[in-house]
Amino acid sequence: MMATPTAPTNKDNLTPNQYFELRSRQILKLRETQSPNPYPHKFEVSRSLTSYITKYGEEGFINPGERVEGVTEALAGRIHSIRSSSQKLRFYDLHSEGKKVQIMATLQDAADPKTFIETHDIFRRGDIVGVIGTPSRTKKGELSISPSQMTLLAPNLHQLPSDHFGLKNQETRYRKRYLDLILSEDTRRIFYTRSRIINYIRRFLDSLGFLEVETPMTSMIAGGATAKPFITHHNDLDLDLFLRVAPELYLKQLVVGGLDRVYEIGRVFRNEGIDLTHNPEFTICEFYMAYADMYDLMDMTESLVEGLVKYLTGGSTTLSYQPEGKESDKKYTLEFKRPWKRYDMIGTLEEKLGVTFPPGETLHTAEANIFLRGLCKKHHVECSEPRTNARLLDKLVGEFIEPFYIVIDIPYSPPHAPVGHPQVMSPLAKWHRSRPGLCERFEGFMCGKEFCNAYTELNDPFEQRARFEEQLRQKAQGDDEAQDIDETFVDALEHGLPPTGGWGIGIDRLVMFLTNSTNIKEVLLFPAMKPIESSTNTNAANPEPSGQV
Repeated sequence: MMATPTAPTNKDNLTPNQYFELRSRQILKLRETQSPNPYPHKFEVSRSLTSYITKYGEEGFINPGERVEGVTEALAGRIHSIRSSSQKLRFYDLHSEGKKVQIMATLQDAADPKTFIETHDIFRRGDIVGVIGTPSRTKKGELSISPSQMTLLAPNLHQLPSDHFGLKNQETRYRKRYLDLILSEDTRRIFYTRSRIINYIRRFLDSLGFLEVETPMTSMIAGGATAKPFITHHNDLDLDLFLRVAPELYLKQLVVGGLDRVYEIGRVFRNEGIDLTHNPEFTICEFYMAYADMYDLMDMTESLVEGLVKYLTGGSTTLSYQPEGKESDKKYTLEFKRPWKRYDMIGTLEEKLGVTFPPGETLHTAEANIFLRGLCKKHHVECSEPRTNARLLDKLVGEFIEPFYIVIDIPYSPPHAPVGHPQVMSPLAKWHRSRPGLCERFEGFMCGKEFCNAYTELNDPFEQRARFEEQLRQKAQGDDEAQDIDETFVDALEHGLPPTGGWGIGIDRLVMFLTNSTNIKEVLLFPAMKPIESSTNTNAANPEPSGQV
């Protein structure tokens, strides 16, 4: 008999608060009577839904309208829909691991027919249940399980949005990621893909002889990147500490110690703005490789990312990306095939602005500051104080170079690698071996956004101290992102850092491009959100839904 959706009842028309109150009363009664216990300790699962589908779902293994006699399986998952043909025949869609198996519950299969109706009247959409029964197919050919027993494992006290309409409110999706994951296959796909990306990067580096390490999350100096740090406090030491903005200085100390190839994948924290591509805490992978330079790392980056894309796509080097969202018709085809285009930063700025920049070795001077201020004023480029040379250059690059990487070769848009950064922008990079005033650094860009950064590491302790002192001068001018002098790191350099290449990639932003996501919150399970005002459920006698948006 064909199942039809249950006719609307009063409970289907309840408000969320009304539903929560009635459902809570029902479950509280079950907690009191323990008939059944709504929160049992254990349910023995014989197979996952994935394994069940693999074993019994093959065409011809179970014919329509038949079952596998003498075989009993135990499955568990969340109910997404409930349908009934009669009081004696109920259908449920059981979901787990992104898979679905239908439950076809009949009175005649029940271990205790007398309690069949009472048992099945307990279940609601969103409940987690355990099912013990026989593998079967309906007459229509749908793989099912015919249960002799169904057990409530964890009730859902809230109305579950329908599978058809899903969870449309973006704010709710980010604040209640658990609900988003229950309902959205696309959300689950993004985070499965994120895990695969991180695992690929780890395997790639491991295969090249790198050692994965862990370095401190807190330190007395916020070094390794130009960024504003978070401050925390150590009570026992009565000492303010910084959450790390980068693991760089620790990792290079390990190279000094003889660990020639090291990497770390972990969180870093930057006390900066929140927007579509920035979150205050994010995941980074950094590696340091003795006896390598920027040019080696450029080749490695191309090899890594091209191989990663092939791994995700099954062999293709292209991916589609919709920069204005998945509902937009605007679409780029990102081509990751080697080699990528490489551009000179100063040369590109000169071309775009129609000017000749001062010599590289003078870009740190007051005269260069006047020149850069004039360029920003002429082209209406905003730069708040302190208007240091490094910040002015960074603003010009953001205005005239980064958008340039969006429109090249559309509809095919490859990653790009700007090179030839001024030393004043890169306090930890080694000077260029043939271009005074510049350094050996490159960045990887896709669709106008940076996703990786690498350079030949500065290993001259005298020059490093001078660069740190220049950073202190910038901090004195009001640049709270400038770095302090890290005496321990300088001491390590004085013991000898071999010629080394250093590389870092923003995992979150990379995942954005590789999963067609335009908002960084889409690729973070729990993104930073502004707090909302809501009443707190403190009255157990009068329960209400908590944390409603």
